[in-house]
Amino acid sequence: MKRLFLFSIAIGFIGLTSCSGNSQQSKNGTEKEVLTQQNTKKMNVEELTAETFKQKVMNYDKHPNEWVFEGSRPAIIDFYATWCGPCKQVAPIVEQVANDYAGKIDVYKIDVDKQQELAALFGVQSIPTILFVPKEGTPQRVNGAMPRTGFDEAIKQVFKMK
Repeated sequence: MKRLFLFSIAIGFIGLTSCSGNSQQSKNGTEKEVLTQQNTKKMNVEELTAETFKQKVMNYDKHPNEWVFEGSRPAIIDFYATWCGPCKQVAPIVEQVANDYAGKIDVYKIDVDKQQELAALFGVQSIPTILFVPKEGTPQRVNGAMPRTGFDEAIKQVFKMK
């Protein structure tokens, strides 16, 4: 009887161990999937340097006195800093907008601490500053954090999109 009892406990222990092992494996698989999804989402927002800005948005060396847009689609540019609280609040909204309008609007971000020349070019004095750049016409600027509804409204007005 005692052996049967110990045998039952051993079988139960093996069963629990194997179940928790599968659970851990499943959990790790889920975590990897979530991280992959997050990385995929972030890929729609591109960090710009002065050089990539000149190629994709405006070459201010070639056209110092006029706005000549280099892009093929309208663009949104988020001027931010890594230490800025409101910028951290806006970042997931910017990523969501980039995902929702992928292929229709190019979404960029510029770190004002690393790209001081670009921040000065646009007179960025408060962050976040969001620049809405239509294919034709003058860019429109919004200073400060704004909710998702603000982005959607600006996209409708500036880019004439629904």
